[in-house]
Amino acid sequence: MDAGTAERAKSSSSQTLLRGLDVIEATADGTISLADLAAAVGLNRSTTHRLASALVDRQYLNFLPREGYTLGPRLLELGFKAQQQKDLPRVARPHLEALSAATEDTIHLGVMDHGRALYLDKIPGRRRIEISSRVGERQPLRSTGLGKALLLDETEARWAEMFDVEEAHARSALDREEWLTRMRAYAAAGHAFDLEENEDRIRCVAAPIRDVGGRIVGAISLSSAAQYMDDHRMASLPQEVCATAEAISRELGWRPEAVPAPAKPKRSSRT
Repeated sequence: MDAGTAERAKSSSSQTLLRGLDVIEATADGTISLADLAAAVGLNRSTTHRLASALVDRQYLNFLPREGYTLGPRLLELGFKAQQQKDLPRVARPHLEALSAATEDTIHLGVMDHGRALYLDKIPGRRRIEISSRVGERQPLRSTGLGKALLLDETEARWAEMFDVEEAHARSALDREEWLTRMRAYAAAGHAFDLEENEDRIRCVAAPIRDVGGRIVGAISLSSAAQYMDDHRMASLPQEVCATAEAISRELGWRPEAVPAPAKPKRSSRT
């Protein structure tokens, strides 16, 4: 086989692979007939049937007589394995390092753990300040930016309940209604602030990380001393922090166009 023939064969194989992936993706929304499948991928019925049959043989698709094609068990198996391999700190680490390098600020990664924000990773900033947080420690939800980001999809009733639980152990600098007002704004914006509520003279901007189903499974925060985080800079940082959180979320399988945005928290008579 000469070089030209080999290159054409390689190109044809690549095209077949891409068409097969198109067939799988066209089946993702539910059972689809052969005619509709062919129309969705832009191929004739014969070619579409050949590709779909090969995928059925490999269990990437199922075929239901008189109904059509659905996703097969092999995809479920691979999806489960892929999810197992998506260790959050490992996936997030390069993104956290890039954000810290770009801003020179301290970056945290955390998750919800028994009603607290558990810090899983920390990238120290380059500024001459000391932020006392440590990997493995648990911090309050209501006063940390990271904790608030973890709560953005919760109902107002849940916010109020959590506020009261933490208030029983430590007094907040804000009353409950003022804190709830801020949380409504954070939920609408998709990010949260810590305005020196958790640690004197330390401010931060935080954003949630979502999984393939759109659920909040973690959060990141950018923290620095108030002297480096005036109101103007605080207003400019959410776009960068949210972009980093979104990049991590995408690696976990989240797609904003595929997963409907969570409903905004409802007002509660309790608040």
